[in-house]
Amino acid sequence: MATTNDLKNGMVLKIDNQLWSVVEFQHVKPGKGPAFVRTKIKNVLTGKIVDKTFNAGVKVETATVDRRDMTYLYQDGDDYIFMDATTYDQILVSGAILGDLTNYMVENQSAVVSMHEGNVLFVDLPPTVVLEITYTEPGLQGDRSNAGTKPATVETGYEIQVPLFLEQGTKVKVDTRTGEYAGRVND
Repeated sequence: MATTNDLKNGMVLKIDNQLWSVVEFQHVKPGKGPAFVRTKIKNVLTGKIVDKTFNAGVKVETATVDRRDMTYLYQDGDDYIFMDATTYDQILVSGAILGDLTNYMVENQSAVVSMHEGNVLFVDLPPTVVLEITYTEPGLQGDRSNAGTKPATVETGYEIQVPLFLEQGTKVKVDTRTGEYAGRVND
């Protein structure tokens, strides 16, 4: 148990037997009346985001979430196999839990897997990942980064927009939060 004064971004609360992650919170002390805490919380399982207001100092039930550093090993059908970096235990994570993150996952990539009572809640990838362009139209002489973009397919099969001068075989950084091109990687 914690009070609303202890809330932090990323904290997981148990409200009505459901797990909710705190996305944002703001302590408000109006001129008249008691203080309160305005929060934006996200349902861990469904991804639904709602606004909820708590009175200041009210006790809220927190959920114990075990965050582990893991390495993504390989895909097995619709499941993804991760290995704990310290114990070498392997776990299966459903593609439904990963969602769009599957567009950025390559073998031997590090990730943080969050679990509650043995069940995987969500997976966090680094903010950017390095992926190789497997197909794109050839660039033309004189194409520069400010001239525009073209579609390119990366090694995971995901398609992103890249500057015109990039060619097949180039490694690029991709932002895992937005899915956008974030820069070229020089080997």
